[in-house]
Amino acid sequence: MNGFSQHLQQADWKKEKHAPVIECPDQVKAEDLFDVKIGIGKEIGHPNTTEHHISWVTLYFHPDNGKFPYQLGRFEFTAHGEHASGPNNGPAYTHPQVTTTFKINESGTLYALSFCNIHGMWESSKEVKVS
Repeated sequence: MNGFSQHLQQADWKKEKHAPVIECPDQVKAEDLFDVKIGIGKEIGHPNTTEHHISWVTLYFHPDNGKFPYQLGRFEFTAHGEHASGPNNGPAYTHPQVTTTFKINESGTLYALSFCNIHGMWESSKEVKVS
């Protein structure tokens, strides 16, 4: 059976400019707020042009003992140089990077999905332990 997961691509972000990079502590205290930074193109820059860009990133948390993941946030990057005078002439360009803050009370895995308008969806994950 073909499922949605067949459309998710994975790669080492050090070698692939489309893979999301999740940066946060490996271990946190239960109920303490902590920051998670998600970016695209950390080692190899991703273009941000009208023709080729990252449209969005979505962050999920799946507790180790949970059945389903929880969506923590969806972040859209909507300025890619569009302008009435033509592509890439606009006054603003969004960089595909975001930092968000939240808390968890169970260990689990963070999943980041990103979407490139040309190369599709990419997935990365990172385990976070709760003490």
